[in-house]
Amino acid sequence: MSTIKVYVPRETSSVSVGANEVAVAIAREAGNAGASIELVRNGSWGASWLEPLVEVEVGEQRIAYGNVDADDVPGLFAAGFLEGGEHDRRLGPVGEIPYLVTQDRWTFWRVGLVESLSLDDFLLHQGFKALQKAWEIGADAVIDAVMEAGLRGRGGAGFPTGIKWRTVADAEGDQKYIACNADEGDSGTFSDRMLMEGDPFGLIESMAIAGFAVGANKGYIYLRSEYPLTHMILTRAIETAREAGWLGENIQGSGFDFDIELHLGAGSYVCGEETAMLESLEGKKGIVRYKPPLPAIEGLFGKPTAVNNVVTLASVPNIVNLGGERYSDMGVNRSKGTLAFQLAGNVKRGGLVEKSFGITVRELIEEYGGGTASGRPVKAVQIGGPLGAYLPAEQLDTPLDYEAFIEIGAMIGHGGIVVFDDTANMAQQARFAMEFCAIESCGKCTPCRIGSTRGVEVIDKIISGEERDENYDLLVELCDTMEDASLCAMGGMTPYPVRSVLKYFAEDFAPSGGAEA
Repeated sequence: MSTIKVYVPRETSSVSVGANEVAVAIAREAGNAGASIELVRNGSWGASWLEPLVEVEVGEQRIAYGNVDADDVPGLFAAGFLEGGEHDRRLGPVGEIPYLVTQDRWTFWRVGLVESLSLDDFLLHQGFKALQKAWEIGADAVIDAVMEAGLRGRGGAGFPTGIKWRTVADAEGDQKYIACNADEGDSGTFSDRMLMEGDPFGLIESMAIAGFAVGANKGYIYLRSEYPLTHMILTRAIETAREAGWLGENIQGSGFDFDIELHLGAGSYVCGEETAMLESLEGKKGIVRYKPPLPAIEGLFGKPTAVNNVVTLASVPNIVNLGGERYSDMGVNRSKGTLAFQLAGNVKRGGLVEKSFGITVRELIEEYGGGTASGRPVKAVQIGGPLGAYLPAEQLDTPLDYEAFIEIGAMIGHGGIVVFDDTANMAQQARFAMEFCAIESCGKCTPCRIGSTRGVEVIDKIISGEERDENYDLLVELCDTMEDASLCAMGGMTPYPVRSVLKYFAEDFAPSGGAEA
């Protein structure tokens, strides 16, 4: 009797809707039927609206079944599930699901494909091939490839990664560090988590390549505390890589030393800012540092440090393997390559979509997201987290391009896209931006600490009809002060959503409350 592979995701969104229970039910049913199966716990393909998405390997194909519940399992087996049998939950070959096959999988190509915690499976799918090639071509060539690729920071700032790495490589220092910022705190974002849960060895390889390129022998992953499953998966992956000689001293006899320490954050949003994160890593209160000096010159423990987001790092192995030119051929203008866009909010088909820059917001929402979950018209879309501007419906044809977004007073940020329909009260959303800043501010600078608190008060006065014109002018002046004088992007970007609401949804500030809340 041949053993049949059955894939059930071990990934937070899938587990939250019963994937573990489905896995147990499949194992039990296979046992009752006397069938020999290998239960593979992979990552999620990103079609979160189909989770738990279960697959069974039939010949050369993996047949997918979507939204599987543990109660469905007996019926699936009765319908010939292990042979890819017909059932209401059957979606067909996973390689033919339109949501997935039309994507540009560069960074996430292994996520969903491999067993997350199997080093053997990782090695079968080009695992550590890029690291070994890096050793062959040398550190300068790696940085040159990243420069040629035009890769920019995927954490939100969009700073050229090659320039940052070159700065760290050229900096004087007896010790250098790689700091992976995995404090993914923006609303509507989950690409870092999905990558860490679905391809943890890929992140380990990416950090090792970065370390080799800049001359660092130690890396830190700063992981948000709200990701317990990610923490478990990364912990096991790091231990496995170390035991197999892919981390530690003299990796695989190469003469290159590199190890990784996993650090758990404590729930502070502002620690997503690189210098506050470094403070926290050093055991201090997570408060933003003054710049200069830049972390690339004087970062963690005062040493040159390359601080990169998870997706930024994970984009590098294929750049090394396939060449920087191949990456730069994707995208538009100065926005090169791909970004993992995340669809959330009032959208029918939420999930992750990796596409080349240049796709429009409307295409993502309608072609991939299927429109609003409510079926009502789109009123606003917030892109770039809680500090991102709200785009009105007439701006949905804006291409996702860093510079195109700057031109309309918006930002792409981490690629999170949150959709609102026409029942949303945008005045309340503007108020939320100020309130969020007031709660999450580290308190170091006055414009952010005090300005956000005053902002909530002023918006409340406008909504209640109290001296509307005077308070409107005061709110604009307050936004100017926060934007120009705040120490970091926490206070500096809080005006973005507020200004966009004032500009495009002013009617919602009416005393009657505008649209329904």
